Amino acid sequence: MPSQKVLEEKKQIVAGLSEQFKSAVSGVLVDYCGLTVEQDTKLRNKLREAGVDYKVIKNTLARLAAKEVGFDELDPILNGPTAMAVSMTDEVAPAKVIADFAKDNEKLEIKSGFLDGKVISLDEIKKLADTPNRETLIAMVMGSLNAPASKLARTLQALIDNGVEPADIVKPAAEAPAEEAPAAEAPAEEPAAEAVSAEAPAEEAPAAE
Repeated sequence: MPSQKVLEEKKQIVAGLSEQFKSAVSGVLVDYCGLTVEQDTKLRNKLREAGVDYKVIKNTLARLAAKEVGFDELDPILNGPTAMAVSMTDEVAPAKVIADFAKDNEKLEIKSGFLDGKVISLDEIKKLADTPNRETLIAMVMGSLNAPASKLARTLQALIDNGVEPADIVKPAAEAPAEEAPAAEAPAEEPAAEAVSAEAPAEEAPAAE
């Protein structure tokens, strides 16, 4: 029977996995069996460079964590060697790095994944891997501002499909306070015309001879 210490450690692991499932914007689960130490190290380095957290997980504990957050669809794939790559900020990075690496390393098998709190299919993971990341999309929008309207519209749609709101890009510029124009100088007052006094003596008519 497991000791109290071991049970507490397992509870902490399950809690940590649950938090990752809930907090990560995306994640990919893989079967890494068959990778050499060199290949595994290379994969870890690529994921680290992309800001993706990667670790081997225990299926029994992962099942408990998945059940806690409503990821019941993961239960059938949590068998055999399992590792998980997750990102807290980039929806595309885990799928893109894993899929690119798997092209040259057939031993790495994608099992499943999740995005924004929902388990996604293998086809959806592939589509996500083919999507430009957030920084690339923003650069595409900025670069196409002077392009034909049709190209800009397609780029904006790609942004929306990737979860980036175009308003978030233009908002900073729109909210920047406009530089105040120098106040126009008030025109100098012209001296008021002197009113002719009603009491001023009228010019005397010449006396009749």
